[in-house]
Amino acid sequence: MKLMSSVIVAALPCAILLAGALAVRADQTPVKMPLQSERVLLENDKVRVLEYVSKPDGGVCGVDRHAHPAHVTIVLETARDRMTTQGGKVEVADLKVGDVFWSEAETHTDVNIGKTDSRLIIVEIK
Repeated sequence: MKLMSSVIVAALPCAILLAGALAVRADQTPVKMPLQSERVLLENDKVRVLEYVSKPDGGVCGVDRHAHPAHVTIVLETARDRMTTQGGKVEVADLKVGDVFWSEAETHTDVNIGKTDSRLIIVEIK
């Protein structure tokens, strides 16, 4: 019993150091969390209506490089947006509540570069 107590006492500082090292590592490693959400509001044989909510640095209307058919976008929350087309063209836009715009079918990356969440509706034409 005395030997067991000595082993526990000797191992305790090592366990504390290891736990501290793991806690520090956990704080330094970025946590993979969803940066945007997508919700289908309506879908039929003519259209698909999607609502997107994005955190800063998240995908505004999809994650990474993605594609949309021809669509109408309706901005519900003010946002700053950086879109990179498939051809590499970069466009930065300040989206304002109530903005509505048309886009032909496209493949792009789209990132919320603002400091607030973005929220929009996309009506994809089938």
